[in-house]
Amino acid sequence: MKKVWCFFVFVFDIQFISPVLHNPEPRCCSIFVVEESVIYDSSVISLSLALPLSLSKVFSGPALEEFGYTVKQFRNHQGKWLLVGSPWSGYNQDRKGDIYKCEIRGSSSGCQRLNLQSKTYQYYYPGICAEVNPLFNPLSSFSPALQTCGGPMDIAIIVDGSNSIYPWPPVVAFLKKLLENLDIGPDNTQVSVIIQYGVEPVVEFHLNAYKTKDSIIAAAANILQREGLETNTFRAIEFARCNAFLPGNGARPGASKVMVVVTDGESHDKNLRDDVIRKCESEKITRFGIAVLGYYIRNDIDTKNLIAEIKSIASTPTDRYFFNVSAEEALLEIAGSLGDRIFNIEGTGKGGDFQMEMSQVGFSAHQTKKQNMIMLGAVGAYGWSGTVVHYTTQKSDIFPKTAFERILEDRNHSSLLGYSVTTLNDGSIEYYVAGAPRSNHTGQVIVYIINGKGQPTVIDSQRGDQIGSYYGSVLCPLDVDKDGVSDLLLVGAPMFMNEQQKEIGKVHLLSFTKGILSVQGFLTGPSPVENARFGMSISAVPDLNMDGYSDVVVGAPLEDNNKGVIYVFNGDKKRLRTQYSQKILGSKLDPALQYFGRSMDASSDLNDDTIPDVSVGAYGMVVQLWSRGMAVVTARATFNPDTVSILSKTCRVSGRLVSCFNTSVCFSATFRPKIPVGPVAIRFNLTLDAELQSSRVTSRGQFRNSERVLQKDIRVSTGEVCETLEAPDFVSSIGLRVDITLQDPDSSPVLDVLSPTAWEFFVSRIIHSDPLSLVLSKTSVVFCSSSRMLVSFKDKRLSFTVSVTNKKENAYNTQVTATYSKNLFFASISPPSDGTEVKCTSTKESLTLSCQVGYPALRQNQEVTFGVNFDFNLNQLQTEADVSFEALSDSTEANPSDNQASISVPVHYDSEISLSREANLNFYVVDMDNEAKTAVNTFNDIGPEFKFSLKVSTGNFPVSLAYLTVSLPSATARGNPLLYVTGVKTEPNCKTAKCQPMKCVLKDMGIKSDFFVNVTTRIWNGTFAASSFQSTVLTVSTEIETSEPELLVVSHKHLTPHLISLKPRENKPGVKGEVPVGVIAGSVIGGLLLLALVIGLLWKVLYAFSLLLTLLL
Repeated sequence: MKKVWCFFVFVFDIQFISPVLHNPEPRCCSIFVVEESVIYDSSVISLSLALPLSLSKVFSGPALEEFGYTVKQFRNHQGKWLLVGSPWSGYNQDRKGDIYKCEIRGSSSGCQRLNLQSKTYQYYYPGICAEVNPLFNPLSSFSPALQTCGGPMDIAIIVDGSNSIYPWPPVVAFLKKLLENLDIGPDNTQVSVIIQYGVEPVVEFHLNAYKTKDSIIAAAANILQREGLETNTFRAIEFARCNAFLPGNGARPGASKVMVVVTDGESHDKNLRDDVIRKCESEKITRFGIAVLGYYIRNDIDTKNLIAEIKSIASTPTDRYFFNVSAEEALLEIAGSLGDRIFNIEGTGKGGDFQMEMSQVGFSAHQTKKQNMIMLGAVGAYGWSGTVVHYTTQKSDIFPKTAFERILEDRNHSSLLGYSVTTLNDGSIEYYVAGAPRSNHTGQVIVYIINGKGQPTVIDSQRGDQIGSYYGSVLCPLDVDKDGVSDLLLVGAPMFMNEQQKEIGKVHLLSFTKGILSVQGFLTGPSPVENARFGMSISAVPDLNMDGYSDVVVGAPLEDNNKGVIYVFNGDKKRLRTQYSQKILGSKLDPALQYFGRSMDASSDLNDDTIPDVSVGAYGMVVQLWSRGMAVVTARATFNPDTVSILSKTCRVSGRLVSCFNTSVCFSATFRPKIPVGPVAIRFNLTLDAELQSSRVTSRGQFRNSERVLQKDIRVSTGEVCETLEAPDFVSSIGLRVDITLQDPDSSPVLDVLSPTAWEFFVSRIIHSDPLSLVLSKTSVVFCSSSRMLVSFKDKRLSFTVSVTNKKENAYNTQVTATYSKNLFFASISPPSDGTEVKCTSTKESLTLSCQVGYPALRQNQEVTFGVNFDFNLNQLQTEADVSFEALSDSTEANPSDNQASISVPVHYDSEISLSREANLNFYVVDMDNEAKTAVNTFNDIGPEFKFSLKVSTGNFPVSLAYLTVSLPSATARGNPLLYVTGVKTEPNCKTAKCQPMKCVLKDMGIKSDFFVNVTTRIWNGTFAASSFQSTVLTVSTEIETSEPELLVVSHKHLTPHLISLKPRENKPGVKGEVPVGVIAGSVIGGLLLLALVIGLLWKVLYAFSLLLTLLL
């Protein structure tokens, strides 16, 4: 079996101490393991909500080499290992980076370097992937973007040293900074001469005078101003052309020739300009012109002529090769930009934009499941706009810049597309996903497929909501229920800043439906008062708490004063619980840890207990955590006697006769995994006169030890273990609360935090010997239950009428409790008409309602009827609303079943979406005398322009996904054209596009928002001019529905408006033509219109939504 991982050296000079953590720039030494055609991204980790983790060991490495930057679990026949990235390995020499192997079962906490970069690679910036066999021996390497750079370059710098240049030190500082930005060396760039001129040019030094960058900078620092009363710029340029690039002076055959001209005034020899510049052009000398305007500004001279002259010196296009500064001191500000422009010439050989020369292919990597292909992010491609390379053993597909140019809207060449890559699966199609964290400054995630021509087709994109948040830098797909279909995409924005100006970070949850992403919320984690970088690493875990659902672990390496924290979130059906179940502080594991959580991996079971284990990267360390088994403990309490009579006082406590009872508390447990089977050591507390929500300040009961609280330790296995205790009762019915915790938090197994750890039980008191009966009449509901209830923003009330009847003796402390589903919340009660007091309290967390009825007692044969009103929670849409009622009292019930009633109400919701249309023409008269055009050269040859708009409006419901179907009459039954579409636009402005035959996909529509589909057509005049008809009406057919029509309905989903009425200029009575009235109305004769709708992120009144057209057929 072949194992592969990749390492890369990038162009960015990353400062790692405040490294990726303060500026998440491209990463080095990424590790990707291929095992049975599966690749895992090494930059993330995972844990579980009730995180059953214990510290195993800490591996240490050289911190200055950034050991721990990435971590990946690995196994071979020799054992189990951690592969740890160290991107600055070789510090502080070449910092090529390397990989360390750390043996899990070894006795040492040290790791061994693999020396994968012992062979010198000459090409780093395009990216290199090294293939290694299972025994860590290097095999081969590949670089999909490897290409020959532009070659060596010889530069002549020509500086005006005349009297008007003042002061001189800023010019020297400019030269030094410019030289620092150049790759100077015998095989790279040589800087020639530095020719200074005033009246006559003078050579300061030739190309071959200095061989190192330090020596040439030192020489430049000692250049003195020559001065002069004239500025003979073109004589100096001609002198440099003739002398600077001679082989005897160090010029190399084939080297690119570059001149940099710096001057502050118009030349005295401009008559030489045309001839000098022509000769430079013929010798292919690239020229940079820099105009220093300080002298002109100080003396109030118009700079127009000077700027024009320096532009004539610069190569074209002048916006790339011309600079101007306001003063000599400002030269330093442009030195960096000028160095970058010169570097482009070295990289591309022609000074154009970078293509793949600096691409850093392999910056991120992901193995697809269906295509047996590796996605490789190339953040440096196309001037750091970025792209994605698809690599197989047979070929590498490098997509052109135009493939993603429109969707990125990349005007500043820094989107960094490919920073993260992954795939999403809907069961039949595998969609490719790439992150671009600097796209439009807010970040972006792009979903695409590969079309039949082998090129990307963008299906959807989602932008971040804050500038600089690095949205899309981390991607984590999640199949929560493990059915092979991606349920969620987690998107990290680790530099998200809150209102307190703290970089807490943010993790966005996006749902996934046939390539369409919809916002579902975000995870909650760090405190808002400190930097955290929450979401810098995100890892899906294959069921850490063994409940059948995938879990997620998120790193926050800056939290806790840069010590680092990881959070665990649990899966639940097809969703993810947004509240973390466990928070693990690195400082609690090892006080020396820094940036704990910067990288993670939890894909493997490393100790053979069937539970995935977690490896966490930190600064100079990697922490290995073992997962532990989990126990679910249940408690049961019985009382003897089961009722207590206040008239029967058989116990003497402190000299008083009181009522007593014995309670037996029993515990049992189930374990995950099933083997080994427990036991779990717990400590339980019994508290008298207490419930789960509250307890009395002074207890009405106590145990034999005269305390209201009793604590004991016990070991629980699958069999039931019981403890019997005696408690006297002083006054009335009493509650018993049972709480459990682990005796030792570091023991195994641990308690499942998603299961109860506290219970309440009650022993009833009786006042009379006769038993009481409490009956809850069948609940009546004030709506017709035979059909679905339609819920809207204006009509969201669900009301119940509850009747409680006591048929026997007085019933003390009568209560009616109700539990209800998440799509409801308690609104109010309608009090009884007879004045009986009913008080209700609601607990939102537990979705329960408790109503006290007729306190202190419900009299014999008394019936109380009151109303309970719920409102629908419009943020929790479900197909049914469930409510269960139960009547309780302190009396003993002979027939408890008649005290309960449950109702399930089928519901759906009115989306409040409406459709309308507008048109620029409502009536058109066809000129029958015009002959039909046999050849169409312009749109005017077809006929008059006709425009119409379809308006989609939302109401008070946010709609995450809807489909708009549009059908236009395109041709007659015989195929003659009726309308010709010339353009489709959307409003608000949408600039991302996907052609779609019939369905428009509308996503993330905010409440009370409008957007338009504007269609521009031409009426095919020839068809109507050649036909005999009295009048014709063209009609468009539109239909809209939500993605869940059984849940979210559109009341008026169809719209069939008249587009336009056509009538001939001269009617011919009695003649029936080819286009009779009504033939076209509502039809789709000749097929559906291909709507080339340009769509993208839409903003309206602070509500963001995007319209996407995607192929659904």
